[in-house]
Amino acid sequence: MNAAELIRATRRRNGLSQASLARRSQTSQRHISRIEGGDVSPSVDTLGRLLRAMGERLELAAVPGPRANASTTELRAAVENSRPGERFAEVAELSELLTSVRRGQPR
Repeated sequence: MNAAELIRATRRRNGLSQASLARRSQTSQRHISRIEGGDVSPSVDTLGRLLRAMGERLELAAVPGPRANASTTELRAAVENSRPGERFAEVAELSELLTSVRRGQPR
């Protein structure tokens, strides 16, 4: 989920209009619209402020990603030692990455 989807879904889940969120967060409805439309990529601080205005909070976490430059032997061992659900999640993530690279849009 990207920032636009997060703000839109949270706003709708809380039953707020863009205008009411703008008033609560002391910004303009146009700014909220541009964020939700993906025209503006908000900072982490802005995301946190918008979510707080809706009574929610932003939680960030770092998770280990795939290692770069792994040998074929290491990759095979990792696949053999992973569960099918983990493999599917990795393939889905790789597919999203490749699609975004193809479109020229970093994730």
